[in-house]
Amino acid sequence: MDLHDDDTGRGVSLDTVLAELKRGKTFPCYLLCGDEEFRLRNALEKITQRLIPDAQDRELNLFVTDGEHEDVDSLCESLITPPLLPGRKVVVVRDTRLFQSKKVLMPLIGRIRERLDQDPGRAAADFMQFLGITGLQFDDLRDGGWRKIDDETWKRIVPDDDGQGRETWLPKAVEICVSSGAAQAKERPEETDRLERILTGGMPEGNHLLLTAETVDRRKKLFKTVSAAGRVLSFSKVKGEARQQQAVQEMAAEILAKRGKRLSSGAWSALGQKTGFSIRESLSAIEKLITYAGEKSQIEAADVEAVVGRTREDTVFELNGALVGRNLTLALRTLHELLDQGLHPLMIMTMITKEIRFLFQAKLLIASGRLGSFSPELDYGRFQKAVYPAVRKLAGDGEDSIALASQHPFVVYQALKNAGRFTRAELAGYLELLVRTDLALKTTGKDPRLLLERFLLAVCGSR
Repeated sequence: MDLHDDDTGRGVSLDTVLAELKRGKTFPCYLLCGDEEFRLRNALEKITQRLIPDAQDRELNLFVTDGEHEDVDSLCESLITPPLLPGRKVVVVRDTRLFQSKKVLMPLIGRIRERLDQDPGRAAADFMQFLGITGLQFDDLRDGGWRKIDDETWKRIVPDDDGQGRETWLPKAVEICVSSGAAQAKERPEETDRLERILTGGMPEGNHLLLTAETVDRRKKLFKTVSAAGRVLSFSKVKGEARQQQAVQEMAAEILAKRGKRLSSGAWSALGQKTGFSIRESLSAIEKLITYAGEKSQIEAADVEAVVGRTREDTVFELNGALVGRNLTLALRTLHELLDQGLHPLMIMTMITKEIRFLFQAKLLIASGRLGSFSPELDYGRFQKAVYPAVRKLAGDGEDSIALASQHPFVVYQALKNAGRFTRAELAGYLELLVRTDLALKTTGKDPRLLLERFLLAVCGSR
């Protein structure tokens, strides 16, 4: 697949760069940017191998560092130093921060909010970058200090963001950084004039700089220098289900062909059901399937079922179901699966709290008498016609205290049906217990697994 940079047409495609390298045409620097991690990493590996084809030469002439440890002076010294062995020398800086500015804050905030539930570790890293760019001090945000940032201050810090919703994602990000022990990011103003001079003519022939960045400010002088002296490749996330599936299949086919493997049509279908053809999850699953297949050349649907197993979303859905059904054995098992999958305990708390809150709100709605003919025996079709319009009216009237009213009709339907399994006093007690559990998770050294198990035992063990 011809992996073009982005829809603006800026930069070049990976195919173009690889064709140039095959002809012996090289540039002093290459910048690979974008939020599609697997495509970017794949491109970095291919370009590096084309620049230094011999694996033994790469051991001595390839130098790799991460953006959080980069130092411009040290980078410049490395770029003007000849290689240890005759041939090309390649210096790689992954996730460089040299192109960051307040211009990238909006997409950075978007990534933080998106990753809080799915990938807390990367959300914490993104948040520390956010602090580095804005100059906010982490200690000032802890223990509710983030509340001191009023709308006017926020607008000055993040000019393009109206601040709506920050009371939701900001404290979560702070708590994840506290619980994960993420180090405070220090803003380091980088002087890049020397680097720019080196890239435009001060680098020994055969030395090359490869930079990767998730987001860049294209207005920065360094970006313009790299664009003029080298090559820029962008890798944005593939949009559209069909295009994403095609991207996964083409990238996976390349990996499989190198290893002498192929997937049956049934295996492709099973993989799609497990991963939704997410590039990251799909290609990670492909690597596992190749190892699992051993000497077999064709991977079947049964192999996918055996190796990929259930997705995190499957497990989350099952935990909620076990909680509502008061199935203690299933609830504990799925809790352990989620923790073993790397989901942060605070994220699990958020999901459980949401489920209990919806049940409590459903109980209040039923007791209010505003739902007319609702009964737990109603089927979903009848509910949509006879009851849901009344629920939507509550949301339209600005019933902010009943967040359930603005949810998808099936979510409302399930909450109303399941609310009958609990008394109002029970649900109120569970909400109070959740507050205490949340506080214990954030302020004590108690084992999160044990705290969550105790909550599940309180709900599922009290029929």
